[in-house]
Amino acid sequence: MPRSVNAVASRARRKKILKQAKGFYGKRKNVYTVAKNVLEKGLTYSYVGRKLKKRNYRQLWIARINAAVRAEGITYSEFIHKLSEKNIDLNRKVLADLAMNEPETFKNLVASVK
Repeated sequence: MPRSVNAVASRARRKKILKQAKGFYGKRKNVYTVAKNVLEKGLTYSYVGRKLKKRNYRQLWIARINAAVRAEGITYSEFIHKLSEKNIDLNRKVLADLAMNEPETFKNLVASVK
């Protein structure tokens, strides 16, 4: 009996990889074995990048809040501690946005916490 290779599925698998590698440079875009390796590495980087993005934004928010509260004569850690004592549940993203775009409101918030 002849060997069955299921060429349809094999070709579809390769086409899927090559379609994802579209836009890569040189052999990376049109040679299957190269594209497969490069794409796997790229997808790994993108997975890690999504985790790093969250860290970077949190760092940015903390830096912005810290700069804003230091102008009011208090440190970041004291500010966050006093917020939790007063049961004010605003996350760092919202606090940073207030500090940047509505400084008067943020000053009132800091004054209410002091």
